[in-house]
Amino acid sequence: MKIVLRFAALIAAAAFAFQVHAQDAAAPAVGAAAPTFKLQDQKGDWRALDQYKGKWVVLYFYPKDDTPGCTTEVCTFRDDVLKLRKAGAEVLGVSLDDVKSHAAFAEKYHVPFPLLSDNTQATAKAYGVLSKHPVIGAYAKRETFLID
Repeated sequence: MKIVLRFAALIAAAAFAFQVHAQDAAAPAVGAAAPTFKLQDQKGDWRALDQYKGKWVVLYFYPKDDTPGCTTEVCTFRDDVLKLRKAGAEVLGVSLDDVKSHAAFAEKYHVPFPLLSDNTQATAKAYGVLSKHPVIGAYAKRETFLID
């Protein structure tokens, strides 16, 4: 019984710690200019927001490659990417993971759009999605922006 209670206390403390995290900046306001970026994709190619002028951009941030929620999200975008492109939108995924991690993730799940590596955390910070947790460190919160 004591072990169960200790485990329950540990889980409760971890859940509380998840609620207490630092967020560096606010998200851009609706209608404001989207923060620019230049990041490497899973192939090592550089991608910049200005490459997509004249198109809608679905820019989604996610916490970590190859985790359950992020895998569900990337596969949903993968399955709908043709519909989004037909509507004139390009999909870009962003996390703090490195290019090598993105390459493995994209290959494993047949991702047909760029996964961008924000290893400096500057883009996540500019979009107000950078979070820092005392135990797991920095990560991008799950947020999606539609940019015209």
